[in-house]
Amino acid sequence: MSTVITVKNLGKRYTLRHQQRDEYSSLRDVITNGFTSFGKKLVRPFRRPPDSAALNSDVAAEEFWALKDVSFEIKQGERIGIIGRNGAGKSTLLKILSRITEPTTGSVRIKGRVASLLEVGTGFHPELTGRENIFLNGAILGMRRAEIKDKFDEIVDFAEIERFLDTPVKHYSSGMYVRLAFAVAAHLEPEILIVDEVLAVGDAQFQRKCFGKMEKVGQEGRTVLFVSHQLGAIQKLCNQCFLLGNGSVQSSGKTSDVIETYLQLCRPGTAIAPIRKGNGAVSFVDYHVGDSTGKPKGQFFMGDTVYLFFSMVGKESLADIEVSLELRDVYGDSIAHISNGDDGVIISCMKDMQRNFRVAITGCNLAPKNYYISLWAGKRDETYDYLIDCIEVTVLQGVLTGRKQPYPEHVKCYLPSQWSEIDD
Repeated sequence: MSTVITVKNLGKRYTLRHQQRDEYSSLRDVITNGFTSFGKKLVRPFRRPPDSAALNSDVAAEEFWALKDVSFEIKQGERIGIIGRNGAGKSTLLKILSRITEPTTGSVRIKGRVASLLEVGTGFHPELTGRENIFLNGAILGMRRAEIKDKFDEIVDFAEIERFLDTPVKHYSSGMYVRLAFAVAAHLEPEILIVDEVLAVGDAQFQRKCFGKMEKVGQEGRTVLFVSHQLGAIQKLCNQCFLLGNGSVQSSGKTSDVIETYLQLCRPGTAIAPIRKGNGAVSFVDYHVGDSTGKPKGQFFMGDTVYLFFSMVGKESLADIEVSLELRDVYGDSIAHISNGDDGVIISCMKDMQRNFRVAITGCNLAPKNYYISLWAGKRDETYDYLIDCIEVTVLQGVLTGRKQPYPEHVKCYLPSQWSEIDD
């Protein structure tokens, strides 16, 4: 396969300017300074304007390298995932490859026509209709009008916007924008398709369509670059992956290996600061996994019993509280869901009184991986407290089975089975 993208010593520098302000300024100081400044203008109305250096004397400048010394090659037909934390330089890299931003240092060589979908509405004129924007985008990509016409019906059908085709796109929702923009970018036969996290705006059904289309584009011999925080999508779609960090490539290679490297860098250990939601009528005040005695423990072998301990306090007395646990893998896919209702246990809280609970998950037959537990308490459609991915658990290969080789990466759990040969 020929090389379609060559990046050598790429760098992008920005200048950050910080306005110098007094650390502590009261409203009285602000008003006094304002009147003083106004009075000086009245006394000296014809004073010579200050030069730009004086105006910027209270502004501090700082150099920031969004990308630095980035080098790689991409072959034709490869599906490349680009991952990394926020601020790692992923979007800057894609903007340079899409010729939206010029690099400060280094060089980029691209062979073939590039279609990019980086932000909602990028490349669309808000006053033009969906129909007109399809032809506009096609022209920008270098397509002839006859070629665009050949693909027109397929684009409209994929985007599911036929009813609004002749409506100015400024009236489109963000989801409609994305559907049309992706349909245009993917169907006008670019040699290289670049897609940023923008697909997260679409609904789940449309995301599946997009992933299927990108996979098909790769199978047709075209190149796909895909940036996403959805590691599961990266794993399924991309055969190679780059990990960016602090503006440089920290790891590259097989997608599963690079994702594992990324997870090792991000892994905070068993104690996690979770995302919290809810009205606070009931709050989880303590939670951890451990052995039967309550001693904290973050690693278990396949087949072990996992004990979850948690405590709750209510702002008021509440009866029939629903408490549930959700188990997700590192890709964010839900693996299991259990609740007190499964065991017929009724949970209630007295005002300002702490209640302690233990949940035993017997026969933990999950495949050897890392998992995250979320805690939810509420009632019907009301959420009292919701701790998202608050506990990390590692399941290790054990002696539960006679399997000698490692479990395949896509396996979620182990199901006990008995094998026997039947005589004729």
